Amino acid sequence: MFRNGFRVRVLIGLNLIVMVVLACVCSAQAQPGAESGAADASAAKTSAAPPDQRVVLKIGNQQITQAAFEQYLADLEAQQGPASLSREKLGENYASLLVLSQQAVANNLESSPEVLRQLAIDRIQILSNAEFARLKAEATPTPAQIRAYYDAHASDFDLVQIRRIFIWPGAPGSKNRLTTQQAQALGEAIHHAYTTGGDVNQVINDTPHSSEDVVVDKQPLVFERGELPPAMDKAVFALKEGEWTEFNNEPGSYAFVQVVKRTRESLADVTPRITKELQNEALRQKLAALKSKAGVWMDQAYFERKSPASAPTTQSEHSEQVKSSTERGEK
Repeated sequence: MFRNGFRVRVLIGLNLIVMVVLACVCSAQAQPGAESGAADASAAKTSAAPPDQRVVLKIGNQQITQAAFEQYLADLEAQQGPASLSREKLGENYASLLVLSQQAVANNLESSPEVLRQLAIDRIQILSNAEFARLKAEATPTPAQIRAYYDAHASDFDLVQIRRIFIWPGAPGSKNRLTTQQAQALGEAIHHAYTTGGDVNQVINDTPHSSEDVVVDKQPLVFERGELPPAMDKAVFALKEGEWTEFNNEPGSYAFVQVVKRTRESLADVTPRITKELQNEALRQKLAALKSKAGVWMDQAYFERKSPASAPTTQSEHSEQVKSSTERGEK
């Protein structure tokens, strides 16, 4: 009887131990899921926060919101062009930037003469860029100004579709190449053909030559005024459709050009070009007026005598923005 009662108590005790262990295991297995669920809920809550309140980066006690970081990216892109790095890498670079700047302040580097000088240069450049952007916006031409410029410079937008024939005699003694006399004879035959209404292609095909002797445009090419060499440009744009002109630089060397078609670029096509031209001219005038009003004086003897290897950047339509100090090779 005693043994049976003892056995029952032992079995009950073992069952209780097993139940406790299983309960602990289940609790341990359920805990990560609970923590994950809490984390997901927290992340969802954070993601739902407005960009100006959602913190995406922390450097000690300093918190960077989504809006602040994306503004940093926008400013960086405006200065240096679209970023080729991932957002994560940009975030890491920005964190490095902030850490280093905080450490520089902790080491009192912000009051060093070198840093103060560089900060002053950056301030001048930033203010200069801001004023230049304002002047550029003011200098944007109106549609009426663009139209007036187009009408006044209509011939500048002429296009010619031309066909070219080049003849070059071979070097003395070269095999299978036209001699100077043969090249000259071919040039005269081509000239005679187009002045008398003959078939220029037939003349070329009937004259044995290599691909190095005679080069003919397979299809007519389009050029705008100013794209061809000056002498050729002037002669070609003076021709009517179907007319030819020729150039003979040396014995046996010819360039024949026929105007196949004449056209003119539309106002819509050239509006961006005209806008840039008028805007640049207006900017030059505004900058000249500002310099005159400010009373700029330069020691010409000094500036004519010396040419710095790396001159400071100046504002112009083609000037590059100063590189951001965040560019530290962290790629």
